[in-house]
Amino acid sequence: MGKEVIVVREFDKERDCVGVEMVERKCEVGPSGEMSLFTDLMGDPICRIRHSPAFLMLVAEIGVEKEIVGLIRGCIKTVTCGKKVSRNGKKTSDSNVTVLHVPVYTKLAYTLGLRVSPSHRRMGIGLKLVSAIETWFQENGAEYSYMATDKDNEASIKLFTEKCGYVKFRNPSILVQPIFAHRVKLPSRVTIFKITPHDAESLYRRRFSTVEFFPRDIDSILNNKLNLGTFVAIPTDTYQTWPGSERFLAESPESWAILSIWNSKEVFRLEVRGGSRLKKGLARTSRLVDKAFPWLRIPSVPEVFRPFGLHFLYGLGGEGPDSVRLTRALCGLAHNSAKESGCGVLATEVASCEPLRLGIPHWKRLSCAEDIWCVKRLGEDYSDGAVGDWTKSPPGLSVFVDPREF
Repeated sequence: MGKEVIVVREFDKERDCVGVEMVERKCEVGPSGEMSLFTDLMGDPICRIRHSPAFLMLVAEIGVEKEIVGLIRGCIKTVTCGKKVSRNGKKTSDSNVTVLHVPVYTKLAYTLGLRVSPSHRRMGIGLKLVSAIETWFQENGAEYSYMATDKDNEASIKLFTEKCGYVKFRNPSILVQPIFAHRVKLPSRVTIFKITPHDAESLYRRRFSTVEFFPRDIDSILNNKLNLGTFVAIPTDTYQTWPGSERFLAESPESWAILSIWNSKEVFRLEVRGGSRLKKGLARTSRLVDKAFPWLRIPSVPEVFRPFGLHFLYGLGGEGPDSVRLTRALCGLAHNSAKESGCGVLATEVASCEPLRLGIPHWKRLSCAEDIWCVKRLGEDYSDGAVGDWTKSPPGLSVFVDPREF
């Protein structure tokens, strides 16, 4: 019998949804026999990338029956890969001269959702899918490609680093906080403003555009229907009302913090499978007690053994000695908003050395202390004001995580 031919082609929503869902279910995260995490893409396998400027999904099929045995998703955007001193500024020790930095952008591709059916692994299907998506990346002008995976996913890391030419690049942390049955009490000495997308864009571009991976189309994200708002926290004695972004940027308080909330609940649902009756019982009991006695503020476990949604926090930033405390207040506001929306958890992803990390509540058991981002240079660096080979650049204190790709 001859070797079965593997065909990689573009995803067809009309005929491929059932086959893709079967592959996804077979590839649930988690070792056999233990609790695993299943992601339900709300019946639309391409929903996680459709909000990106350019995107593609490929499937691998095999045999005369054209069984789908693998899939991969990819998208392309323009992001910050470094910074340079502007022509109007100059390097000097003179305190009267302001050194201005401007972002250096590059066209970046992101590979996500690589899946190969367990019964068809070690056949080169993963490599074929990655090669095919990279061809599309290059045809569309991408200069770099990156992927993210858990540090324990040895098979994926080995495929990308040993066979596809990627290098380990950054090690951010995914921080997850459960949504309790009680509301989080917000500090009285902190004032929180919800600002307009226009003010948010102005603030982000002026203060965070030189942060690695900052998306050039931040306006598209802030105006997306999935964006639930941008919030700024300041000490109560600073402003009585929001002064507008121009005044805030010109006369910003000593301490402040900012974050935006993305409604991932409308894109996908998660479900923890394989939990024992004991664990399910303890989780249920904690919620019942928390709901009955909310003033005790018991850290109850949400219903994660059924499909649940999440809100994703992004664009976290701030300045000043109280920025960590202000960030914690913003996370409290986000928790209460997620509770009203019926979410199970809050999630965010930050650089491992992010200064504001101490202000982000999370449970270690639900979080991932070390996510692995691997990157590959696809061609010459055509970015405006080249910074050399980005794959060899040292990490900064912060990283901007695009909510469209979480």
